[in-house]
Amino acid sequence: MTLSNDSPPLKATAPELWIADGPVIRGKLLPYPTRMVVVRLSGDRLWVHSPVPLTEPLRDALDELGQVHFLIAPNHCHHLFMREWQMAYPMARSFGTREVIAKRGDLVFESTLDGTPNRYWGDDIDQCLFTGSSRMQEAVFLHRSSRSLIVADLIGNLPPASLTPLQRRLARLSGILAPDGRMPLEWRLSFLGRRYLASEHLRTLLSWRPARIIMAHGEIIEHDASDFLARAFRWLKE
Repeated sequence: MTLSNDSPPLKATAPELWIADGPVIRGKLLPYPTRMVVVRLSGDRLWVHSPVPLTEPLRDALDELGQVHFLIAPNHCHHLFMREWQMAYPMARSFGTREVIAKRGDLVFESTLDGTPNRYWGDDIDQCLFTGSSRMQEAVFLHRSSRSLIVADLIGNLPPASLTPLQRRLARLSGILAPDGRMPLEWRLSFLGRRYLASEHLRTLLSWRPARIIMAHGEIIEHDASDFLARAFRWLKE
């Protein structure tokens, strides 16, 4: 995915919720489109999930919405641009999983993301810490009013049109090809012996009854989101 200069830096996805597409990250085998989520809380406070590069147009668009208060690094792969955001918004509070905080000793974090809704945003956003993997844990969020499930790598859903034939085959093998995306294969395998934890977390996510799923990598799910979520984790019963 290549961003056009004419693309708006922020796209309204639900009331008080916007997305911003970032650059394509080239992995070892596949290209990954990137995306951040912005939620406007009471008092025009902005909550930013998985920040993408902070361009001048993006900063201008954010300034029109409110003031950046919270920066979220949901797992140890989604922190690459935190430093530039911390420098641009020195009064913003940063939060990350314990793995992120251990990995990025050069950054200042207010506290660790866990499975309890944070006092700063708990009225608007629920959260769950998805654990059980030896590879990675991820903080997952629900924007309550729009019932938007916000994930980073928990589910991949890469659009086939953006991939070469070989890349499509690889994405299908990994399980992250739209419209049937799920958790990447290597992450699924890392739950060996602890799938019961993933099942517990899945029950929590399903209890939220999401109306849409916004992931960092791939096509957003706008219809039948709860059914999609259940299918994406059918591997737990395989």
